[in-house]
This record gives sequence, structure tokens and C-alpha cells, in this order.
Amino acid sequence: MIKKFLYSQKVAPYVFVLPFVLVFLMFWVYPLANSVGMSFQKVTLGQEPAWIGFDNYGKLMGDGVFLKAVINSAVYMVLTLVILIPFPMLFAVLINTKFMWGREFFKSSFFFPALTSVVVAGTIFRLMFGEMEGSLINSFLGWFGVDPVKFLKGQATGMIALVALATWRWTGVNMLYFLSGLKSIPEEYYEAASIDGASRFQRFTKITMPLLKPTTIYVLTISIYAGLAMFIESMMLWNGNNSPKNIGLTIVGYLYRQGIEKNNLGYAAAVGIVLLVITMAINLTQLAFTGMFKKEEEA
Repeated sequence: MIKKFLYSQKVAPYVFVLPFVLVFLMFWVYPLANSVGMSFQKVTLGQEPAWIGFDNYGKLMGDGVFLKAVINSAVYMVLTLVILIPFPMLFAVLINTKFMWGREFFKSSFFFPALTSVVVAGTIFRLMFGEMEGSLINSFLGWFGVDPVKFLKGQATGMIALVALATWRWTGVNMLYFLSGLKSIPEEYYEAASIDGASRFQRFTKITMPLLKPTTIYVLTISIYAGLAMFIESMMLWNGNNSPKNIGLTIVGYLYRQGIEKNNLGYAAAVGIVLLVITMAINLTQLAFTGMFKKEEEA
């Protein structure tokens, strides 16, 4: 009876989907619902939670440090989008050409930084962007007569260091996404365009870019999330969660400061919910703007 039930064509799909549903409920829906509830409470370890309504959210709206964290995360996200979408796409197109030699070597070289621990990478970049005259970047600037720069003590220069770290780590990953998308484009399209006299630039803009749209939107979506959720890179670059004048503080870093360092779990939960809302709003807007929610027209 049980075997007949499991092998039923109506029941089988639900059996296969059940593990995913259970994991989704246990590790996403339940924590999210619990966080929403905590955001309306004053929760500290060792004390009974107290219901305070929208006080946490009201406090957030007037919290200058939180606003600073939001601005830092937003600027970081925008800068990484500007760099980590067009350049990996161009590198992928270059590596995918027939005349490219050492293709596998370049693919491995670009992807290798992603395998490096963010702790190790952050430590290396902290030393590279150190304020001493002997640090790597300042040594390079010294060749051009530029005085040593205190990169990690300035708003703009600190952001440059953060974006440089992100560029080094994730260019290869995004490039592989675009390479995967390029493999799905039939070669006949390019051959037909060449016969019609289309230049390389025209083939890139009229064939490659439109057919890479799904891949581009996917990379854009995950990059928006990664930009707003960045934390460990900042923590390692400044060797802690307390950068000078909060120039490296991110939304997740502020959440960590309130929840872990200050034991203010209810307030931290409110920060997390606001981050979720911001991320969802931006991603849903860009998905709607790029037409991903539109139904395909019937032939």
C-alpha cells in the first residue's frame, strides 16, 4: 500500500519536492518569521523579551550611524556593479574568441582569487593599502612622486580599497558566468552577420549583448545582493568592525555591532528586516525594469 502510494504519479512529484520544502521552511521561513517578531521586541540575552512595537524601526530612522552604513553599502554596491558586470563580460568575449591562446590558463588565473579565503585576501589587501611608505600601493605611487596615502583612514580611499578587493576576488567568477552564456549562442548567428558585412562591434551589440541578457540579469541580481550584504571584507580590511569615523561600516556590519557586540538583538533584527526590504525592493525593481516578469508572447 505504501509502495503504491509513493509510486503514484500524483504523489511522486510532491515526494521529490518535500526535502526542499522542509529545508526552505526550517532554514528560511522560520528564521525570517522569528526575526520579524524579534524586530518588534526588546531582546537581550539573559532577559525576558519585551514588546515595544515599532520603537526599533523608529529609532533606526533617526540613527545617523545606520544611515552612514546604508550609504556605504549603497555606494559599494553601485561601484561593484559598474566594474563587475561590463569588464567580466568583455573578458569573457575576449577569451571566447577563436584566436585566443592560453584560454584555460587565463580562465584559471581569473578564477583563482575566488578560491582564496576572504580572511586571507582581506589581510593581504590591508597590508597592500597600508599607510606606511613601504606598503605596496604607496611604493608604487612613490615612483611617480606621490606622497604616502592613508588609504584606510579616508572615506574615498577606503572605498577604493574595498572595491579593489571585490574586483580582485569576483571578476573571474562573473567572467565564467558570461562564458557560460556565450556557449549557448549559436555560432551560425555570427557567421550570418559576418556574411552581411557586420563589424565586430556590431556583432557584439546586436547579437552578443541581447542574447546574454538572461546571464547579465542573473549576475546583476546576485551582485546587488552581494554588494548590500558585504561585511567580512570590510571587517578584515580594517581589522575589526570599527573603522575610522565608520568609513567602512556596512549594513551587515551595523547589524553585527548591535546584535553581537552590544547584545541588542531586537534592534539588530530590525536592521536585518530593513536590509531584506531594501534588497528585495532594488532587485524586484530591476527585474521588472528589465522585463523578466513579462510573459513571452505566443508565436
